[in-house]
Amino acid sequence: MASLKVTQIKSEIGGKHMHRETLRSLGLKRIGHTVVKEDRPEFRGMVRTVAHLVTVEEVD
Repeated sequence: MASLKVTQIKSEIGGKHMHRETLRSLGLKRIGHTVVKEDRPEFRGMVRTVAHLVTVEEVD
């Protein structure tokens, strides 16, 4: 199964409360922090919510 490599590239400061909470739910804590998550619809939706703050790569 494929995975998603999600990296935070912008700060959450000044952002909406739900965007900050979504970053925390993904496990991202600071700029440059990277997590690997399963490629599931739940995680895709979270990434879509904060797409302006993160970069996403597909990993095998």
